[in-house]
Amino acid sequence: IQIVATSLPAIRDALEISPDRMSWIQTAYLIAEVIAIPLTGFFSRALSLRRLFLIALSLFTLASIGCAFSPDFATLIAFRILQGLAGGCLIPLVFSAVFLMFPVSQQGIATTIGGVLAVLAPTLGPTVGGYITQTYSWPWLFLINVAPGIVAIAIAERLLPRGAGEAGLLKRLDWLGLAALALGLASLEIALKEAPERGWASALILSLLGVVIITGAGFIARSLRREMPIADLGLFRDRNFAIACALSFIFGMGLFGSVYLMPVFLGLVRDYGPLDIGLVMLVTGVAQLASAPLAVYFEQRIDARLLTAGGFVCFAIGLAWSFGQTATTGFEGMFWPQVVRGMAIMFCLLPPTRIALGLLADHQVPDGSALFNLMRNLGGAIGIALIDTVIWKRAPIHAEAIGTRLLEQDEATAAFAGIDINDIPPVGFIPPETLIEGIRPIVENAGLTAAINEAWAMLAVFTVFGLGLTVFVRKSIKSN
Repeated sequence: IQIVATSLPAIRDALEISPDRMSWIQTAYLIAEVIAIPLTGFFSRALSLRRLFLIALSLFTLASIGCAFSPDFATLIAFRILQGLAGGCLIPLVFSAVFLMFPVSQQGIATTIGGVLAVLAPTLGPTVGGYITQTYSWPWLFLINVAPGIVAIAIAERLLPRGAGEAGLLKRLDWLGLAALALGLASLEIALKEAPERGWASALILSLLGVVIITGAGFIARSLRREMPIADLGLFRDRNFAIACALSFIFGMGLFGSVYLMPVFLGLVRDYGPLDIGLVMLVTGVAQLASAPLAVYFEQRIDARLLTAGGFVCFAIGLAWSFGQTATTGFEGMFWPQVVRGMAIMFCLLPPTRIALGLLADHQVPDGSALFNLMRNLGGAIGIALIDTVIWKRAPIHAEAIGTRLLEQDEATAAFAGIDINDIPPVGFIPPETLIEGIRPIVENAGLTAAINEAWAMLAVFTVFGLGLTVFVRKSIKSN
């Protein structure tokens, strides 16, 4: 997703896609991914972890080739859906493998490696995507997956333990429940995409949310009654698992929300190009990598509850720190907030993963991993929708207030907007309307910055709420 995000204009121009359809390049992937994630547990039991992993890797690699050579919009969307279905299976399978294939003494290291790669991708994606687009061409955004995909298939085929699976489960697949799950999650993704622009109270959004409620209730009812449900929702009866999923949801809001907010600010306010945006955001990835060894060391020695609480405290501080951005903030002003957030990421991911999956029976781990990762993705989707709502509803209001204060020669407002107060003539010499029109781009950028700051504050508040949840986690120990 992230490697493509900063290069959407290049793809749009190459395939002659209308601007109103461009976002579907991402939305198609996200809808397919969010549908595939909760199905991972069922299909890993039916096909075996090894077989499903190989199928997902192969499909993702082939779909990447299809995306690269797509001649038109419809073909690209079809292959993006296949990419999303395959990609949605891979991360839950990785975390399932950690808890099923490694002894407890090695799970910390294995989880760290998987976690670093899982959350590093959103951070490095814009950098890599911007470089590829500017240096080569957009098809290489997808072709870059081919060689690693082939290598991963070869390694997985050789090293993953063979298992027969329970093929008979496929005959007992709850097709009605699957349809309800797919329709509900697809409706939710579309509603979240359209709501900031159309309004949450519009007829379309209310209709979609109605579909989400009806299909969601039906899916939950069927899942709790069936002997072999698509997803084992009974896991939420375990308090630690339920709280860990809530923490994953909140962390998803902060992680994907921060990765979304930075390009919005740098691209729209500071007018940075894709590669420049990626280079600024590289700080988070470097800090994350630097903290990974510490996360492994402490994860094996300190209570997961304390590590989670510390991680959420630091993550909230890093989010709140960005609340102080002005319209002229650049690399230096964004450096330390990124460092704090990057250092906190592994502590917001690894300990909650152990809280969620560490005490589950082996046959419960695939479903638990799928639901835990689904919550993080849903948190990101809902967080971005809320961010868009805050930004585009509040920016015009802030811009109007900032324009008024600039006319009053307010020095603090001028400093925030990045304009010298002496460059603004007194109102008596120039009519207010003419004066505002002359500095409109500056006023609009400042208004957008103020709205973005409110979005940073919102994410920080949600993260603090997650911190409060850690006190309800029971201490848990699993023997080796």
